[in-house]
Amino acid sequence: MGSSKLHPALQHNRYMFRRKVLKVFGGAFHVYDEAGNVVLYSKQKAFKLKEDFRVYSGESQAEELFAIKTPQILDLGATYHVQDSTTGEPVGALRRKFLRSFIKDQWAFLSPEGLEIGALTETSILGALMSRFIKLIPQSYSAIAADGRTVAVIKQHFNPFVLKYTMTIGDADTAIDRRLLIAAGILLAAIEKRQE
Repeated sequence: MGSSKLHPALQHNRYMFRRKVLKVFGGAFHVYDEAGNVVLYSKQKAFKLKEDFRVYSGESQAEELFAIKTPQILDLGATYHVQDSTTGEPVGALRRKFLRSFIKDQWAFLSPEGLEIGALTETSILGALMSRFIKLIPQSYSAIAADGRTVAVIKQHFNPFVLKYTMTIGDADTAIDRRLLIAAGILLAAIEKRQE
């Protein structure tokens, strides 16, 4: 889907993901544009055995844009399916490469048909290892399309109290659907929460 057909909140080239602190049940994530405006809000449903994140066009939760779900129960190498909430159509999926993620985090971007169309990987092996042992070392990721092009970069910012990532998308019409890229930012914030 071209970016011109997507909701305006999904057409920015820079996003900042911030995990809401002091949320007792479930998870909540604010997504800001380059001007600092909240353009997306994600809420993880509490008390679910299967992962279920909803992504809205704002904190009021009046308009749900897409959902991130996994059919598995507490599967460490889970596949997270992304579905358009307005049409019900599958967007694609992200699958965590669990065994490879011991050294550095690696995810596969999948098409709606289940074909691998790209990868999300920590940029540096040394940085990845350091971030596991020294929590003050921020992580950095590259989203790479199947043709080898880097379509987005995600960087964690050091803050001992608030988890923040920024994503810069390089192409207006990227080879990887923007909803999958945004889902990756939300999932990184959610997974990092569990590793603390």
